[in-house]
Amino acid sequence: MQPRIKIILFCLLSVAFIGCDRYTKQLAKDHLMNAPEISYFHNTFILEYAENTGAALSLGDNLPKAASFILLSLLPLGLMVWLFIYFIQKRQQITPTKTVALALIFSGGLGNLVDRIFFDRHVTDFMNVGIGNLRTGIFNVADMCVTGGVIVLFFSLRKEGKEEEKLEAERLATAQPEAGSEAE
Repeated sequence: MQPRIKIILFCLLSVAFIGCDRYTKQLAKDHLMNAPEISYFHNTFILEYAENTGAALSLGDNLPKAASFILLSLLPLGLMVWLFIYFIQKRQQITPTKTVALALIFSGGLGNLVDRIFFDRHVTDFMNVGIGNLRTGIFNVADMCVTGGVIVLFFSLRKEGKEEEKLEAERLATAQPEAGSEAE
């Protein structure tokens, strides 16, 4: 895939994922705020409105506003800028699968960052999944994007590592007979 096409793909996917995140958060505000939770499949999937001023699982929820802004807004903004610059610089070496993974991570990070900056640190969450008492925290589409992107990136890097090991083993196997014939 041409590097220019990868940039277009990255940008289009990011806009689509952020748009989906914004749209579903607005739906949650319109239909779930001040309403009872909605349960599907015997409480396996629950829709309920929540606002989170912390990070995942409300970590950092009680931080002072200035510390929260630095740790949960400025630091993630810096990471998103770095991720975008990294992608642009390495686009020729990055596979299409990694392009999708990085777009997911980037758009998920930006999706929640938009909430933090424009809604006074309040990120809208509205989904909960689990069986019985074994449940996830309440999350949103941006969280799903980050999680999905990390999973795709992990398996992509793992596959690359295995391919590199295989190539190295083949290279060593072909190099050994030559070394053995010189010793004779």
